Amino acid sequence: MHMLKLTSRTFYIPISLLKPQLKKTVGSAYLCMRAVDEIEDHEELDSVTKQHLLRSTSQLLQHDFDSGSYQQLIEPYTNQLPEVTLRLGDWINVCPSDIVEKVKQSTSIMADGMADWAEKGWMIKNKDDLDDYTYYVAGLVGVMLSDIWEWYDGTTTDRDLAIGYGRGLQAVNILRNQDEDKERGVHFVPDGWSREDLFNYTEKNLALADEYMKDITTRNILLFCRIPLALAKQTIKALQQGREKISRGEVETIVKKIKEK
Repeated sequence: MHMLKLTSRTFYIPISLLKPQLKKTVGSAYLCMRAVDEIEDHEELDSVTKQHLLRSTSQLLQHDFDSGSYQQLIEPYTNQLPEVTLRLGDWINVCPSDIVEKVKQSTSIMADGMADWAEKGWMIKNKDDLDDYTYYVAGLVGVMLSDIWEWYDGTTTDRDLAIGYGRGLQAVNILRNQDEDKERGVHFVPDGWSREDLFNYTEKNLALADEYMKDITTRNILLFCRIPLALAKQTIKALQQGREKISRGEVETIVKKIKEK
């Protein structure tokens, strides 16, 4: 939970509200994905290095994970990589044995897709590119969570809607970071798109998240899903008002209202 608090502003709160078994499972699964995400997002590593680390990690995740081989892989970069990435083996070990293979599978697919986008220089030309990129970096989180809900108590959810949920959250991040991304030389907005087009794309995917939750009856899972979505919708409003993000007070109010439902 300490590592989650250090790495995720959005997901720490809903994960902390889960019941113990789900908290442990979702927390470890999220950290597995965050470990590879930090490689893709690293400001100092060059594209070739990122591709090598991501593809090699993907391969390791497809078998019984060998922590020794992983440590050997990342050893030249231990002074640059964050703790969450260095400790990928720990997060896999914490994950319950009867769901860990699903978590590894989704994380492996994510790492491979991220490597492809590193190779392309993160230059998104059209909506299909944007859909592909957001699938690998966020839609797969939705797929993984759907696998966890089904494992936990048989809750079945639509995987396509789960991908839409993830895409919507990622699109909010793209909107928030548009100027910063431009300075870094990466381009996550399709050619010819206005900011309004990106808002529309985001809102359409967040609407899929509303549909996704209609299949969920377990209150604890529903609580988890409602919080990031509500925060994303409030962030959209803030961005449309010209603000960079929502305030801590707004976050607290949103969480309190959802917990009281």
